[in-house]
Amino acid sequence: MPATPTEDLAEALRSRYPELDEVRVAAGDQPVYVVGGAVRDLLLGRERGELDLVAIGDPGALVAKLDPTATEYERFGTAKTRVGGREVDIARARSESYPQPGALPEVEPAGEIESDLRRRDFSVNAMALPLAGESRLIDPHGGRDDLEAGRLRALHPGSFEDDPTRALRAARYAARLGFELEPGTEALLRRADLGTVSADRRRAELLRLAAEPSAVAGLGLLAEWGLVEPAPDGLALAARADELLAGDPWAESVDRAPAILALALEPAGRETALLGAPPASPSAAVELARGYRPPELLSARVRGAEWLDRYLTEWSRVALEIDGADLVAAGVPEGPAVGAGLAAALRRKLDGEIAGREQELQAALTAARAESR
Repeated sequence: MPATPTEDLAEALRSRYPELDEVRVAAGDQPVYVVGGAVRDLLLGRERGELDLVAIGDPGALVAKLDPTATEYERFGTAKTRVGGREVDIARARSESYPQPGALPEVEPAGEIESDLRRRDFSVNAMALPLAGESRLIDPHGGRDDLEAGRLRALHPGSFEDDPTRALRAARYAARLGFELEPGTEALLRRADLGTVSADRRRAELLRLAAEPSAVAGLGLLAEWGLVEPAPDGLALAARADELLAGDPWAESVDRAPAILALALEPAGRETALLGAPPASPSAAVELARGYRPPELLSARVRGAEWLDRYLTEWSRVALEIDGADLVAAGVPEGPAVGAGLAAALRRKLDGEIAGREQELQAALTAARAESR
């Protein structure tokens, strides 16, 4: 990464985040800093992502000026607000301590940005830029050097003991940025005990990883570090699913992150019934696939059920032009016979035996009358 003069960095910040001008005006004399990933990605020349700000002192008045409808979280002194049409996180500078491994931190306000940076996970995320005043990169932990070296380094030896989910975040950042772990950090990370963290927090962090474009690589790192145990062929299956989820019809049918995570870490379930020889007809395919959730269909697809592509793109979308009211109007009594007639007509339409409203109605009436005898 080439060195960037501080004044150029300040100009790059203004250019990339023009909404910060509004924050500068609203803040007045209150010190406010851009922190974390926004600074890291600015230095790396990456596309803009989340914008996190830290204010010295209570940010309540600032938040109210920017967005009176903002959502505030009192426990951590943070707020989500919209500035210039974009979502921005604003937090009060704070220090943290952990009463026990894996617990949520106890928070105290901090009077300087350095104290806030000290609580962060990795050096590359522990840098700040002031919005106003002297243009300077605040980098007390050598984050810029680590960016140039392409490495992730924890800020202190107890980092993963305090919050083991930092080990999961390490995989996310390493895969996204193509970074290596600093050797001492890797040794600490491999001893992380994720069991001290609630299942909900673990899953939330894993889902953040699974939402990344580099999700499969990140999950592979966790497996390599001994922090997760993939299902048999789980990483290969997740990689296949990632390819399918890049386009239709799967992208519009399946929520990517939980699907990738489930394929990587969980064994197959009832969807194995969809494997084997393809169904003999479109109607048989619909009958077999009906009742399975989209992630289960994807799981079967990556395990070899290629016929599910046609199920999603064609067969599952076939619908009748008639409905139950048409059968009742033709003299079929309300009840099971109506459903049986419609189901029979749909099967025949799927298999190409009938087409058009009149043929559908005749097929449905024939089946309904046979059912009601």
